[in-house]
Amino acid sequence: MKTNSSHVVDVLLTAIAPAIWGSTYYVTTSFLPTGYPLTVSLLRALPAGLLLLLLVRQLPQGIWWGRTFVLGALNFSFFWAMLFVSAYRLPGGVAATVGAVQPLIVIALSRIVLAKQIRPLAVVAGLTGIVGVALLVLTPRAALDPIGIVAGLAGAVSMAFGTVLTRHWKPPVSSLTFTAWQLTAGGLLLIPLVLWLEPALPAPTMGNVLGMAYLGLIGAAFTYLLWFRGLSRIEPSAAASLGFLSPLVATLLGWLLLGQSLTPLQIAGFVAVLASVWISQQASLPAGAKPAGSRAG
Repeated sequence: MKTNSSHVVDVLLTAIAPAIWGSTYYVTTSFLPTGYPLTVSLLRALPAGLLLLLLVRQLPQGIWWGRTFVLGALNFSFFWAMLFVSAYRLPGGVAATVGAVQPLIVIALSRIVLAKQIRPLAVVAGLTGIVGVALLVLTPRAALDPIGIVAGLAGAVSMAFGTVLTRHWKPPVSSLTFTAWQLTAGGLLLIPLVLWLEPALPAPTMGNVLGMAYLGLIGAAFTYLLWFRGLSRIEPSAAASLGFLSPLVATLLGWLLLGQSLTPLQIAGFVAVLASVWISQQASLPAGAKPAGSRAG
């Protein structure tokens, strides 16, 4: 029977992934050339996936070929493409707030696909997280672009489907192998988009190389290994709520490294986001979990 302490460890390890993803904006704007979002996504996913494939030396079998490419598209190719469309057409705060609806979508999909009960506390956590993200990143001058809004919602739905289907299909391999499959598939699916939509990348500088190495090795291979491990162990709605940590970390880095201001409303947003994550974990605590330190009778 799973103990409360082991569940906490699983949650904390999974939380590392979205926390590190929060550094993507800083690394991208500080170290990478502008105007090549899909190319950057491709270089972030495919080399990391191929490197992990060399380590695991195992390819999908049978039905898992199709499932891997479906999940690679949902979790990487389509999600990242929609994310960048949203980011280009909307102010960052609006894009982040639109994407923050993902945990609520995961709750609904978990009910449909996994027959999970909808817990009111989880819904409250999702709504609290949206409010917290809005306080963190929205500005009074935020403009709404219909195409950007649709792209942001499409990206949230894509990642939500990827989260739920990953748990539903339960891959018969280790998290490392599953991460290798999906990163490679997602990168391969991005190749035609890059060739069709973006110009050739200029000769990279040392800063570009370091930035891409960080995004590929840390921001993709390492973090998604933790993420897919977490999806196999904790409830999808609990994992999705951890995504609220990304804008929180991004705001912190903007304050610490870029000299951006931190207002009282943003501090309230920090509190709301952390409260949302805590509420969500309480709502999804396994029924058989025991308080840490308790003894079996």
